[in-house]
Amino acid sequence: MEPTKEVVLITGGSSGLGKATAEYLKARGYTVYGTARNPQKYQDFDQFPLLAMDVREEASVKAAVAELLQREGRIDILINNAGVGITGPLEETPHEAVLDVFETNFHGPLRVIRAVLPHMRAQKTGFILNITSLAGFMGLPFRGIYSATKGALELASEAYRMELREFGIRMSSLAPGGYATNIASGRFHSPLLEDSPYRAVYGNSLALMDQHVSEGKDPKEVARKVYTILQKKHPRVHYTVGSPLQKFSLFLKKILPDKIYERLLLNHYKL
Repeated sequence: MEPTKEVVLITGGSSGLGKATAEYLKARGYTVYGTARNPQKYQDFDQFPLLAMDVREEASVKAAVAELLQREGRIDILINNAGVGITGPLEETPHEAVLDVFETNFHGPLRVIRAVLPHMRAQKTGFILNITSLAGFMGLPFRGIYSATKGALELASEAYRMELREFGIRMSSLAPGGYATNIASGRFHSPLLEDSPYRAVYGNSLALMDQHVSEGKDPKEVARKVYTILQKKHPRVHYTVGSPLQKFSLFLKKILPDKIYERLLLNHYKL
């Protein structure tokens, strides 16, 4: 397939959802670049170019965007995919860890958006897709900080979308459910303290979370959803992708009284 003229930048493209999406889009003619904090760690990686970018560092973001522009002369599509997980009782999660995950999951996408917007505005066109999570629509026990980072990005996407409308730049969010990636191994886990009042319930919930990831669906399903969204002339504000049960849970949250939905979550997490 002949390459299209559309250049795609995917943050966090070295593994997981980002890598699956990048490979899928490349196979369909897009010119794709991924990012990694340290591309030198992937010496045998040859599926698509990896740019050095740490979304927590302003200078790193600007340098990666400048390198891409030097190579291709334009950026048509930005997919903000880089993210990290965090688990733990809210009370016992070190605040430094809270700030760190917000740096990656929320402030990071905002930095990359700011870096590409002047160029998209000059092109009078562009599309930005922020990868969030179904967890961003609900406060999940022992995943409250992660839910908060993704929920914040969902709301910021709504506002940004309206602010960018007059420039011909579109923005949407895509919230995946559970997929088989390496996010569990890369999560920050609040330590299970010996004297913690949460020790038993947190331990059980953590095992359940890891089970959900290990039994997750193929990341290619997310890639196919991204491709479908990119074909839309007028994309919606929010999209979701996941198992029928995961998406049904989101539907239930919209229609059920808060206390009834809370009871469902308590039963699910055996709390």
